[in-house]
Amino acid sequence: MSLLLYLTPLALAFVLDLLIGDPYFLPHPIRLIGKGIEKGEGFLRKAFPDTQRGQLAAGTVLGIGIPILSFAISFLILFFAYRLNLWLGIGLETVMCYQILAVKSLKTESMKVYEELKQGSLAGARQKVSMIVGRDTEHLSEEQVAKAAIETVAENTSDGTVAPLLFMAVGGAPLGFLYKGINTLDSMVGYKNEVYLFFGRFSAKLDDAANFIPARVSAFLMIGASALLGMDFRNAWRIFRRDRFNHASPNSAQTEAVCAGALDIQLAGDAYYFGKLYPKKTIGDRLRAIRYEDIASANRLLYGTAALCLLVSLTLRAAIYLMIGVYI
Repeated sequence: MSLLLYLTPLALAFVLDLLIGDPYFLPHPIRLIGKGIEKGEGFLRKAFPDTQRGQLAAGTVLGIGIPILSFAISFLILFFAYRLNLWLGIGLETVMCYQILAVKSLKTESMKVYEELKQGSLAGARQKVSMIVGRDTEHLSEEQVAKAAIETVAENTSDGTVAPLLFMAVGGAPLGFLYKGINTLDSMVGYKNEVYLFFGRFSAKLDDAANFIPARVSAFLMIGASALLGMDFRNAWRIFRRDRFNHASPNSAQTEAVCAGALDIQLAGDAYYFGKLYPKKTIGDRLRAIRYEDIASANRLLYGTAALCLLVSLTLRAAIYLMIGVYI
């Protein structure tokens, strides 16, 4: 396989994601991973004792099993596809890589909030933002709704774009699916509440580990994107250095800090979850009030960061090809 063909699935997948996104009517493998997590959780909770140690053990089995299965199934499909026909393999891997990325869908969902706020529908904006955040949204002000949407775009620039691209650059679609297995587990069971405090602990820690490098790469790429887009990149760098650990997660504040600095706004702060107030540190300086237009600016940062990451990922994948001659 030539270098050009080796890079084709990742490059084409990126273009497909920007053009098509994730149409609701198409089946999506991430939904299958989610179903697997639901079924696995139900089975393992019955199979292990309902104690702290039992929940930890059950959650660990699930946290190891789902990523391995996600990797193995996609690897075997591609292994046989490439053996049957090179173009079949390239086509299938392109589709797989495309389904792993979530650039356009993140923009689409966050811009629904933008449109509701633009039309003056706070109730509609609250409903739309509730679809992309975990916090309680029924009493949020217009500024708080916009802030929640911006935070989601900033955080998921890493989770939905940069991290998958980097994993796929190293190991193709199978490693990308391994990452999505880890990330989906965290989004479903990685909560620090009564239900998942012990069961979801392993998944949460594994997600922190998997995103440690991508989150930091995302932050630096976002600073670069802010400079190219004419945003306040100096403030982005300053806030990143100061506030990048102002979050319970070691990774989430990395890109949120850059975004807050680039837009000259303040993110994070206290929020309600399931009716309970959780105190949180703020990220950035409140140099001005957040406006709904800032959601569009955050998406410009998302796209700029994604484009830079594609270049980095293709370069990394080409280097791997040239150094060790990987053939699928």
